[in-house]
This record gives sequence, structure tokens and C-alpha cells, in this order.
Amino acid sequence: MSDMTSSKVSRWDQHGRGHVVRVEKAGMQRQLTCDTCGWRRTAQFLPWLKAEEHLEQAHQATVDPGSGDDRDGRGART
Repeated sequence: MSDMTSSKVSRWDQHGRGHVVRVEKAGMQRQLTCDTCGWRRTAQFLPWLKAEEHLEQAHQATVDPGSGDDRDGRGART
């Protein structure tokens, strides 16, 4: 049985919708799968960069929810 681990790359688009690409690792290969559109790709190197590129190009999702980026007004805390 192969050891499978997973992570995800999340971004918001300009309308506040969340988009996620899941990164699953099995051995040297990583399988990228977009929860929004079903896009799939295998990658051996830089899978998270490829996931970010897909989210930006296909969904115009560029705001990282974990970065505190306030371009869409969500990062403001009082």
C-alpha cells in the first residue's frame, strides 16, 4: 500500500468565492485536482506553484485567505 498524503491550495476570487486545488502525494508524483472545475494534473516538481497558476488563470482567484491580504476587504480586523 502506498503512503498517500494531501494538502490544498486555497484562493478567493474578486467576488469572494473560494477555490481549492487539492494536492495528493503518492511516491514521487503529486496529483492536483481542482474542486471547482475538476481540472487534474500530475506534477513531480513545484505542485503548489502549478496549483496557484491554475487558480489564477482559470478562476482569477488570487487572494490567499491565510496571508492577511486585504485586497478584498476580508483581512481587516478591528
